[in-house]
Amino acid sequence: MTATPDVDVLVVGGGPVGLAAALEARRAGLTALVVEPRGTPVDKACGEGLMPRAVDLLRRWDVDPAGRPLAGIAYVRDDLRAEHRFVGPPGRGVRRTVLHTALAGRAREAGVERLSARVGELTQDGGGVTAAGVRARWLLGCDGLHSTVRRLAGLEAGSRGGRARRFGVRRHYRLAPWTDLVEVHWGRRAEAYVTPVGPGLVGVALLGTAPVDVDAELAAMPALADRLAGAPVDAADRGAGPLRQRTRARTAGRVLLVGDASGYVDALTGEGLRLGFAQAVAAVAHLDDPAGYERAWAAATRDYRVLTSTLVAVATSPLRGTLVPAAVRLPPVFAGAVERLAR
Repeated sequence: MTATPDVDVLVVGGGPVGLAAALEARRAGLTALVVEPRGTPVDKACGEGLMPRAVDLLRRWDVDPAGRPLAGIAYVRDDLRAEHRFVGPPGRGVRRTVLHTALAGRAREAGVERLSARVGELTQDGGGVTAAGVRARWLLGCDGLHSTVRRLAGLEAGSRGGRARRFGVRRHYRLAPWTDLVEVHWGRRAEAYVTPVGPGLVGVALLGTAPVDVDAELAAMPALADRLAGAPVDAADRGAGPLRQRTRARTAGRVLLVGDASGYVDALTGEGLRLGFAQAVAAVAHLDDPAGYERAWAAATRDYRVLTSTLVAVATSPLRGTLVPAAVRLPPVFAGAVERLAR
């Protein structure tokens, strides 16, 4: 006899994407339980810039975190600057802990249950899947770059040799934001993503090949270094990586991977949360249709995968220094790329 499921949807990972997936399940009339061993909020390395579409999706779940409006994106190198302001509504710079707290509060209001536990084993049959002692009709793996669910479900793909391994480090500075754009400063070895996240707080996320020395990289970006000079650092640096993660598929039976767990190229375009939220919607819509979720996942991530792979290839090659000059010379191309990612 097949055991009766305890819950419709078991979400492994209680970060923003996992909570969004649980909220989407509740929106669909399903019961949802989130398995997460850490308390709320959890801080992590993140660019903390929400693209306009990500803000739209948060409204879908009645989540409206405090932050700073983001009007567009600028690429900066030395005295060169290419910028594009979003055609439609703005994005938002939001402190990661503020976003996590807002989603967690809304999940509690919506009736999402929470279990403080870790997933060490995963079994499934035709009627359900069991993990952390809970049996569910479906399991959504939303447990990030180094996903345990991805490994247990046999969905990891081997890494390809020869690719540069990129990492991220985020730091906050206590100073008033000087722009309503996300500024991407291109240095010799790394990119610095500068995002206003509060009235007196600016986030700076450095992306590059290891080791990423924040102070050394910022010193090589004089315009940004001058802005930050003398500003107190707020809390400890946070790191993440390696960023590139490959999967052989996004589904295995009743297990679906969502967000970074489903595969990741790089944080270079700042789209992680937008993609994760869109995948959460698609996963719940295709719980009984693995092939449909694979198609929806591919459609939602296609532009991101193509553009990000291209930019990373340039950023890790001798052509790195040509990217910002090209954006300055070809503003329609730069604007078109930004708008595709924003929506």
